[in-house]
Amino acid sequence: MIVELNNIHFSYGRVKALDGVTLGLSKGAVGLLGPNGAGKSTLLRLLLGFLPPQKGTGRVLGYDIRLEQPQIRRHVGYMPEDECLIPGMDAVTFTAYFGELSGMPHQEAIKRAHDVLFYVGLGESRYRQLETYSAGMKQRLKLAQAIVHDPKLLFLDEPTSNLDPSGRKEILELITDISSKKDIQVLISSHILTDIESVCSDVVILNKGRLAAQGRISELKRLRFRLYEVRIKGNGQGFIERLRRIGYTVEETEDNLLKVYIPEDQEILQFFQAAEEEKVQVRLFVRSQTSLEDLFAKAVGVD
Repeated sequence: MIVELNNIHFSYGRVKALDGVTLGLSKGAVGLLGPNGAGKSTLLRLLLGFLPPQKGTGRVLGYDIRLEQPQIRRHVGYMPEDECLIPGMDAVTFTAYFGELSGMPHQEAIKRAHDVLFYVGLGESRYRQLETYSAGMKQRLKLAQAIVHDPKLLFLDEPTSNLDPSGRKEILELITDISSKKDIQVLISSHILTDIESVCSDVVILNKGRLAAQGRISELKRLRFRLYEVRIKGNGQGFIERLRRIGYTVEETEDNLLKVYIPEDQEILQFFQAAEEEKVQVRLFVRSQTSLEDLFAKAVGVD
């Protein structure tokens, strides 16, 4: 396992950020999902060795997250969501600087900086001042500094934020190449579910500091529930509340379509019994192919 966590707890005062998280990550690209406040950022900081867990144990690349934090940071790369650029530097100096912070000799860091800047598409602009870079170029530069020291594990925090569709596509292609051809484990935290689904085969979903779901996306979408698109006429709110009491998850869309998530172990007959008792007419009841968005909504719950 690249990452192993067992019963991890971390709180900010009375606020529980992580509440008994246990998970294991193997090679490949893994998506990290969760609503705001789910604990994603805290989990990343803990895996990077910036925070020690208050309870529980874990290892990253075989290193203890409590005792061997400097070793962890030497072998991982991190692309933060926030801007981390240093005004007055050019891209080569900036990228080489991060290579030296990871323990690389100066000349080796300079050579490697040129290589990774060409790799991410900044070769022609590597001597420009960073403050002249566009949003897309800054994202590429943040990716370059994260891989300059050839890490074994790469953490990406919202790597496609503030990018237009073309820029998003190019960054996602780079991430796919890194995870599939360069033997680097990638953990991507993003709120753009289509990005995760296009790049990752596995996903970790956090909700309120706890692990809501983990595994291969294809298996989670198939095994956990059945999704139906429903249109009704009648006492909609009473019917929806009745379905939720049964144990279904119901999402209301803007076009008055209901998405009803029925657990695999529950009978569909209960749906029609509830409709009859609530005196609603079912105008549409169609099985839908689930997406990662559907899985996410089911895992974290829909109000």
